Order: sequence, then C-alpha cells, then structure tokens
Amino acid sequence: MSASLREVREARKFGLRELARALEVDPRLLSQWELGIRVPPVEEVARILGYLRVDRAVTNRILALAQHVKDPNWLDSNPSDLPAALTGVMQCERSASLITNWSPQIIPGLLQTPDYARTLLSASETKAEVVDARLVARLKRQRILSGYEPVRLKAIISELAIREVVGEAGTMSDQIDHLLALGVTSNISVRIVPADVGYHPGKIGMFALYDFPSDPSIVFLEHHHASAFVNELEAIASYRKLVKVLLDKALSEDVSRELLREAAR
Repeated sequence: MSASLREVREARKFGLRELARALEVDPRLLSQWELGIRVPPVEEVARILGYLRVDRAVTNRILALAQHVKDPNWLDSNPSDLPAALTGVMQCERSASLITNWSPQIIPGLLQTPDYARTLLSASETKAEVVDARLVARLKRQRILSGYEPVRLKAIISELAIREVVGEAGTMSDQIDHLLALGVTSNISVRIVPADVGYHPGKIGMFALYDFPSDPSIVFLEHHHASAFVNELEAIASYRKLVKVLLDKALSEDVSRELLREAAR
C-alpha cells in the first residue's frame, strides 16, 4: 500500500512536500505513510487518491490494501514470509540518493554475497523456504547499486566484521573479494574502522541513514528480533554526528582496501 501511494504521487508529477502542502499534512507524516513506517487512516488514503485523481480500478485496489493493512490474517498471507519492516527498508533504498550504513558485526546486506547471506539467514531461521525467500529479497535489493542511476552507498564496516569467520571455507574470502570489487565502483565507498580504535558510540549497534532528494531523512535501526525507523530531526542530527565520528576513525578507502586484501589471504 505504501509503495502504491508513492507510485501514484510520482506518476502525477507531484513532489512530496507539494502534495503535503495541498492536503495540509505534515510532510514527515506523509513520508512515513509512503515508506510503510506508519499506517494512514483509510479516509486519508482516499483523500490522497481523490486529490491525485487516480482512476477507479487503482483506487479500489489501494483502498482494499489500506482497509486490511492491520489485519493479521492479511499480513500472515504473505507467501514470502518477509519481515514487515523490510517493506519500509526496500522503499527507503529505492528512493534514497545516499545511503550511509554502519555495520559493527556483519557485512551490510547490500554488499553480501549469496553464500554469506544464506549463512546468516540460516542461523536464525530453520525453514528452508523462508531462508530462500529472504535470500532472494536480499539479493534483489542489491540491484539499486547498479544500473542507470545507482544509489550512492557509504559503507562503514568494523574490522571485526571482516575478521569474523562466516560459513564454510571460502565463504569469507569470496565475501571480501566481493567488497574489494564493489569498493572501486564510483557510487560505492567502503571504509573499515580498525578493531583497535577503542570504544566509540557506534559499537552500540548497526544503523542505516537514508538521505532523499527532497524528502526528510530517515534512520533505520536493526536488531535480532526488533527494528525501528527514526525521523525526528534531533535524532537524525545525532546520527549524522555519529557518522562523522565513525568516518574520523575509519581508514581511508585505499588503506581499507589494503586491510581487506590482507584479511583475504
């Protein structure tokens, strides 16, 4: 539903702030509706579709989604069994102009090889069909890094994630080779934070900061069985400061590549 709302707005050539102003809605709230972070009331969905003059068939389809979005049976019928937060993450990734990702323990999902990703997914899920579905979704997400207008990605990774042995023999070396290959592309920056830099606030956990061409920025926090989207201005400013701290501690791209080559041996 959230993705559909954004698609119809963009199809009508409306900017998010422009539509929010016309509907007298806070642009941050409208952004949250379009990203699946918050659920809009059905009447607000109808008002948006009416203002955009969306045709009846599309309107009925989106309204049906809006009416059932909180129905657990509707949600449980998802055949891919993907986490609910993943919808918002995928929408953020597709819409962002810049993604800044801090990963203190594992390689970021957008940069994972299939074998590395499967090993991680299998560690927390025993059903093979669920692992397969989530693996396919993760690999599809990586398409934003290539193509006509690829998203820019700043990946800040702890050395601990590089040194951690994941999977069978060859899985980790293949993963590091993959990082080396991606790190030389013009839209991807890979920088490593050495393990011996001491304590810093980034050790608390991983996060992704999404910057959009015109929409307010969003931070996504991910843990084992919980996740959260944050868009309060004060919180975003705090995470930007944390990014600066991490970049100050990180090795340059060239030195990071040297460390990766050494780790792959």
